Amino acid sequence: MTTHTTTSSIGLAGTRERLWAALEARDEAAAADAVFDAHDAGTTTEDLLLDVIGPVQARVGGEWAAGRIGVAQEHAVTAIQDRVIAALAHRPPRHRTAAGTAPRRETGTAPRRVTVACVDGEWHALPARLLAEVLRSRGFLVDYLGAHVPTPHLIAHLHQTGADAVALSASLPVRLPTAHAAVTAVQAIGLPVLVGGAAFGPDGRYALLLGADGWAPDARAAASLLADGLRRPEAPPQDPTRELPHLSDQEYTLVTRSRTRLTRHVVKELEHAVPAMAAYTDRQRERTAEDIAHIVDFLAASLYADDAELFTGFVTWTAGILRARGVPGDALVAALDVLSDTQHDFPRARTHLLAGRRALTRIPEPSAPGPHS
Repeated sequence: MTTHTTTSSIGLAGTRERLWAALEARDEAAAADAVFDAHDAGTTTEDLLLDVIGPVQARVGGEWAAGRIGVAQEHAVTAIQDRVIAALAHRPPRHRTAAGTAPRRETGTAPRRVTVACVDGEWHALPARLLAEVLRSRGFLVDYLGAHVPTPHLIAHLHQTGADAVALSASLPVRLPTAHAAVTAVQAIGLPVLVGGAAFGPDGRYALLLGADGWAPDARAAASLLADGLRRPEAPPQDPTRELPHLSDQEYTLVTRSRTRLTRHVVKELEHAVPAMAAYTDRQRERTAEDIAHIVDFLAASLYADDAELFTGFVTWTAGILRARGVPGDALVAALDVLSDTQHDFPRARTHLLAGRRALTRIPEPSAPGPHS
């Protein structure tokens, strides 16, 4: 058993490196060959999806975060990965599905139908695509709706297709309010909802907050939960605002509605607080405004979830992104200070902003900052 595991691990590692090299060269044929050769050698479709393609895509994200590849290159690589997944899905299986992984059903009954979709506004579709293909490989009937599915369209689809369960994906916590609306709407028509993705926290804490019927940390766990069968909601859920009593202070609503005004105000004040901005190009100013808008969005999301850690996690991640692009850390601290000054009537917002500032001051500055991005 140990020898088999070691050999399998080495084989998967080698396939990941082949795939990575092909993606670096934007060579779609070589990328497909890397995956198909491993498939022909006996690696299961599921293992290729989750232990090769998934980790390589995570590496792509890491390279972007480090500033070693640009957005266009990341998009090109993701498109190649998506086409390789599609081609792999139509190849005949080389191995029988492992015992116990297929949907459990009595003889003569139809396989379970699952609708897999990204919540409204979520464009990171690859995790949902991987889940859809894993479910298909395990015998489920799957309707994969892709990225950015508005909730009314999702509900209309469910009425037309007779799904047994819904799996919703979201990568960014700013999608939590729309995810909440989708979960509530799906449950209102009597279907259970499984959620997954980084938006729901590493431990699924926000899935519980939003009242989802299940949460899974990865596609294998999601498939197992769906195979066991999620319990359908017994009654339509209550108004979401009743489930989250902290929303009654209106801080989330007011911050969201004032997003544009807050962004403009912070950018204007930063021109005085950060002398380096005097030399910014128009493009750099646009990027600064985009960064500030994201800060406001994540502040709103943290207010919705009533969790300052959501906001501090974002600002420390942002600090790393900016550092990799040579942007001085004091600019981000100054932005939080300016934004905090606008929130004097919102105690929760100020608390979250202060937590973010404290987290930033614990991050050491790089010894040799590069040119501003």
